[in-house]
Amino acid sequence: MPEVADPDAALMLRVKQGDTAAFTELVEKYRQPVMNVVYRILRDATEAEDLAQNVFVQVYKSAERYEISAKFSTWLFTITRNLCLNEIRRRSRHPADSLDATHAEDDDQPLRQFEDKKNVSPPETLLHGELTQKIEAALGELPENQRTAILLCRQNDMSYEEISEVLGCSLSATKSLIHRGRETLKAKLKPYLKTGDWSA
Repeated sequence: MPEVADPDAALMLRVKQGDTAAFTELVEKYRQPVMNVVYRILRDATEAEDLAQNVFVQVYKSAERYEISAKFSTWLFTITRNLCLNEIRRRSRHPADSLDATHAEDDDQPLRQFEDKKNVSPPETLLHGELTQKIEAALGELPENQRTAILLCRQNDMSYEEISEVLGCSLSATKSLIHRGRETLKAKLKPYLKTGDWSA
């Protein structure tokens, strides 16, 4: 097999050849980032876990057809976003299906965090939790394409070019989405932040 610049794409080529260990390695690396993106798009913890699992099922089913046309992460998050959009469309047709779960989280429960590597003292934890809720709520009010663009930019360190591929829009449109999303977030979060710095 020729050498591939993207190590994750190289792993996916091994999956294509039937290497289940390579698939396990990709799942372990990307399970958390995928789940975080899904959760922040759908705002439903149970659905995030199920849909993240479906993402990797789709990856495995697509292995035979896999060709390197972009970074593996770009291809993966394109699948992730498409499945999220399918779920959003399904909910719009059947709103009662997810109504109870949404209300259960929106009432008194703080939004669930799937990963937090910071060690902070109890008072800082409380403040951090309150700020996190404000940020999550503000993100949730953004249009889906702005929200996804910002999530990919901040959480997964993807380039504008890669994000534009995931979103299926031009580079200039992607930059505009991220700029507008950041400006909206800064305006909403200004009372809670000492600085309005949302730059990458």
